[in-house]
Amino acid sequence: MQVPDAKNALLINIKSAIEEVIQAENQTIGSLAMTDKLRREILTILVGYSDEIPHPASGARAIAGAENVISEGDTTNAQNNKQASKPNQSNTLIRWQVLAYVSSLDLTLAKWFESHLDALSILHEVGYDKAPQGLWAVWAAEGHPDPIRYTEGKISGSKAWCSGANLVDYGLMTYRDEQGQAQLLMVDMHQSDIDIDNNAWQAVGMQATDTATIQFHEVDAINVGAPNAYLERVGFWHGAAGVAACWYGAAARIANYLITAYQHKPNDYKAMYLGQISTALAVTQQYFYHIADLIEGEPLQNHELAIRQLRANVEQVARQVMEKVGQALGAAPFCGNAHFARLTADLAVFIRQSHGAFDLQKIGELSSAFDRATNSDSTDRQDNIWQL
Repeated sequence: MQVPDAKNALLINIKSAIEEVIQAENQTIGSLAMTDKLRREILTILVGYSDEIPHPASGARAIAGAENVISEGDTTNAQNNKQASKPNQSNTLIRWQVLAYVSSLDLTLAKWFESHLDALSILHEVGYDKAPQGLWAVWAAEGHPDPIRYTEGKISGSKAWCSGANLVDYGLMTYRDEQGQAQLLMVDMHQSDIDIDNNAWQAVGMQATDTATIQFHEVDAINVGAPNAYLERVGFWHGAAGVAACWYGAAARIANYLITAYQHKPNDYKAMYLGQISTALAVTQQYFYHIADLIEGEPLQNHELAIRQLRANVEQVARQVMEKVGQALGAAPFCGNAHFARLTADLAVFIRQSHGAFDLQKIGELSSAFDRATNSDSTDRQDNIWQL
């Protein structure tokens, strides 16, 4: 069982390094005006911690400094019990806590860093552990009229919706082979014969993500993993939960503005709105702990239904937080606080990485299938899958 309130030592170190850079710019977290320079400096720090951030479903870590109290004079078994007495925190939760923190600062940073970590985890999951150092991105959108074609180590064609296109060192991208199977390609973005077009990206929210259409002209690439491994690996859904952690981190930070406003100038209306979103966020927080336990307890299962439900819930809560905080605080923070304004604008776009009605349809189908599977062979049948 992971320990939700145990200290995440890795997160503490990351926070300390980032906050030092922010303070050097004479800024604070609560009124953070993100610049391109500051964003690049923070991204460099984060990438430097990449090797320490665990992959999903990779076990648990002992939390240093959380030893059980040993009675005075009882030293005989102290050394033997020292390691065993430390509570464990799931690596999956550690990863999500880092992503949520980064998202509370800036969702452009979160978009880049989540994609970077996802690329490294994908390569690990498909058995490619020789990834060169640098900034990575995953580009998996399909449907461009000039699709990627891979022949004898060269790629041609176009890939749309590529965030960080001018920034990353390596791209990990999908393409469909002649048999229609999903394949993965690794490409060094420092090569010539790569054209990057940012003109189609007209977003206001998530504007700074450097999202572009990339055209490749006989560019060297490496095919990694087996056919369809990208889609069929259990980590596909574990990674999807990491995106939800980004949404949650931003929503929680936006909600914190209401706590601050209420503490500064309390009134009943602020308290009511705060009560609504506090309840919603607390329930979702507990669900993240539950899903982390599921993933660590059954790492070879994809947990698609539970993770789809988590994502749908986080999207709903994020929209609720943005609406209720706006109602409680009025126009002032949208117009006068750069950090608040950017987070709310970015989050409204980022949660559209959810697929709305399509996702709910799949949840319905999976719920029905899960209910049949649960009850078909059970002598102690439940009335339905939601029974306590």
